[in-house]
Amino acid sequence: MAKLLIIDDERAIRNTLREILEYENYEVEDIDNGIDGLDLIRKKKYDLVLCDIKMNKMDGMEVLEQALAYSPDLPFIMISGHGTVETAIEASKKGAFDFISKPPDLNRLLITVRNALDRGTLVTETKVLKRKASKTRDILGSSENISKIKETIERVAPTEARVLITGANGSGKELVARWLHEKSQRAESPLIEVNCAAIPSELIESELFGHEKGSFTSAVKQRIGKFELANGGTLFLDEIGDMSLSAQAKVLRALQEHKITRVGGEKELEVNVRVLAATNKDLLKEIEAGNFRMDLYHRLNVINIHVPHLTERTEDIPEIALNFLEEICRDYGMPVKKISDGAMTALQALPWTGNVRELHNMIERLIILSDKVITENDVIAFANPGGGTNIGSANSSNGHAGVVSGAAVDYDKFSNFQDYKDHAEREFIKFKLEKNNWNVSKTADDIDIQRSHLYSKIEKFGLKRAAE
Repeated sequence: MAKLLIIDDERAIRNTLREILEYENYEVEDIDNGIDGLDLIRKKKYDLVLCDIKMNKMDGMEVLEQALAYSPDLPFIMISGHGTVETAIEASKKGAFDFISKPPDLNRLLITVRNALDRGTLVTETKVLKRKASKTRDILGSSENISKIKETIERVAPTEARVLITGANGSGKELVARWLHEKSQRAESPLIEVNCAAIPSELIESELFGHEKGSFTSAVKQRIGKFELANGGTLFLDEIGDMSLSAQAKVLRALQEHKITRVGGEKELEVNVRVLAATNKDLLKEIEAGNFRMDLYHRLNVINIHVPHLTERTEDIPEIALNFLEEICRDYGMPVKKISDGAMTALQALPWTGNVRELHNMIERLIILSDKVITENDVIAFANPGGGTNIGSANSSNGHAGVVSGAAVDYDKFSNFQDYKDHAEREFIKFKLEKNNWNVSKTADDIDIQRSHLYSKIEKFGLKRAAE
């Protein structure tokens, strides 16, 4: 329910506006002067303010200016019995959403209020989305390995040196690349990422350098490549060990001459790009096997940053896990759960074949399937890839069976993680409902979700109480 504040020194106007707006299911407060109105704005959160212009003690325009200096996104609708075009223009210049003359027309008032609230919502959502899109996650941890990486980033980022980032899948190589860009002189220019392993070898050259119309069968129009898109900024070549030899030769030329040629084109294009590369492969072994060019390796490997496996820095797991816990619970709109000391110890003992990425997924799984406090038993039951009772080891001879809510599970029947998550969530809710004799209110409180949400889950999974 939107919360509105009316600031007007005429009781009759306040009462009329309040009656109209409360009838439309808005929560309304009112005050008779601007000084007290500003005090309320500072103390409470309002979605919209309707403010008179001519008032005792403080003029409405002054209220508008001071309030927006404190809360720039707060929508203001100015109202006055002495309205003129000049007054309306002045109010708009000072940041008011709209201006309404007294006595207000009912339909215009309600439409203006609705539009102002919609605009306020859009402004807030836009800021949240921009923050999510632009924020680079912090490199979490204080182990010796991570401290060394952070120090290297601080030293290397402001330079133009190329960096080769090595490490296992999921260890955080992309994050290191992002921070190298964020702290560089090119931070205001684009960071363009290319996953070399995800692009077929026959298309990688077109992806990197672009192509001219008609240069091959499906080239129906000109395409700008990643090198051109990253001009003035940073190009991050992820999994560069999977790049074809022909593409490697062109990348080497681009690094040497700072020029590229589109596929099917003849014109040379100058590019100013800082290249960062990452790989999970041992490039020296790839060179011996004839799969990677030694000259390109030396061009890329000016600075080497190796990101350690999560099992090499288990002391960082508590900090990372707690950060993921808060972040995921916040995204789900639920109270932040707690992790017991035993559960944290159990997490530190896991093999973490998927590194930090796997830890994030497991924390999400534990949040969904555990009670208010995540225990060691929860980690054993839900987080262990083998599903067994011995942390770090499989529970079955073939490694494909586990335990969910006390029942054996054949992991081979799940095509993806979402299928498994749905299955585990269904079994967990069913177990809790049966434990509480199908008391939905008690079960919802037990697993810390809203009762309406639990009803939706029961319907989604087709759960029914067994006939007695």
